[in-house]
Amino acid sequence: MGTRGVRMKIGQREFDFTKKTYVMGILNITPDSFSDGGKWNRLDQALFRAQQMEEEGAAVLDIGAESTRPGYTPISAEEEIERLMPVIEKVKANISLPISVDTYKSKVAKAALCAGADMVNDIWGFRYDAEMAKAAANAGAVCCLTHNRKKAEYQDFFQELAADLRESVQIAKNAGVSDDAILLDPGIGFGKTYEQNLEALRNLGQLKKIGYPLLLGASRKSVVGLTLNLPVSKRLEGTLVTTVFAVMSQCAFVRVHDVKENVRAIKMAEAILYKA
Repeated sequence: MGTRGVRMKIGQREFDFTKKTYVMGILNITPDSFSDGGKWNRLDQALFRAQQMEEEGAAVLDIGAESTRPGYTPISAEEEIERLMPVIEKVKANISLPISVDTYKSKVAKAALCAGADMVNDIWGFRYDAEMAKAAANAGAVCCLTHNRKKAEYQDFFQELAADLRESVQIAKNAGVSDDAILLDPGIGFGKTYEQNLEALRNLGQLKKIGYPLLLGASRKSVVGLTLNLPVSKRLEGTLVTTVFAVMSQCAFVRVHDVKENVRAIKMAEAILYKA
């Protein structure tokens, strides 16, 4: 396997996942995101938040222009591009962090990659738009392939979760995406029941056996809200527990809203696990 799963280059930055979990900061420029809709969708607000996340220790910024919360209203690729382009260009000009674009549409991905994005984060794992994998491969972009299903219907949940992720990997590789440009995301909150989300979290270490670095995106999600009976705005502590679990499971990234707090939690967890 060589260094697959251990090292990765995103944009101009080298990442070494040996004993290290990095933070991907979420920048939603949507009016209707489940967590912070409308908060950062003006250009000056978006740049301020991006700079703030960089200062707080984010290693990558994930910019999304369409909400994918349960029951979301899809928007056209044209509208998504119109929202994204000014922000990607502005952030790229002012911040040194690699930029990920959160989209499942190839037209949007192509435009974002041309504007300077370094990575594609696809909540459908290249299984929604047949052109997505080729768009990423042609740009030499890193890909985060997320597990998702239209309905939470499984015969054997965990085996099918792993099989679906392997299928996404095969789609990427068939299109020409290199092994060292693939991240996998178990898709917490996507096509899963509450119990299945907990099972996916519990088995992060097993998913690593597929052979690719893992990204966990559980920040403020319903699995936290349902467990603690708390609204979106009060799910920080629950999110931090999932982040510590990600460190213990040797995940490469956690994708979070609250960068500063998660960076601190990771630092503490890594000290306990790895420092002599």
